[in-house]
Amino acid sequence: MAYSMKKGGKEVGQASVYAKPHTMDGKAMKIAANPGKEPNRSKLDTLDISVGGISKSAGDEPVKTSGIKVRGTGAATKGLMARGPMA
Repeated sequence: MAYSMKKGGKEVGQASVYAKPHTMDGKAMKIAANPGKEPNRSKLDTLDISVGGISKSAGDEPVKTSGIKVRGTGAATKGLMARGPMA
């Protein structure tokens, strides 16, 4: 049985004692056995696994080698090109 654990006028116990699961609008939530969207990511055959640079869902895209030359690298030893989003 859950009971109130008020200390100093504030509730410090489990939330289930004083607040049922609800949305930000205050409406009751529907509790699902599999929260989230389909497919069920709990099963290994539907899980998108990647190890190192190898991904289960990725195709055979080549490694990106193009990019823009970065200024101010000085005596860089690891490369002078930037390949990410530059926004």
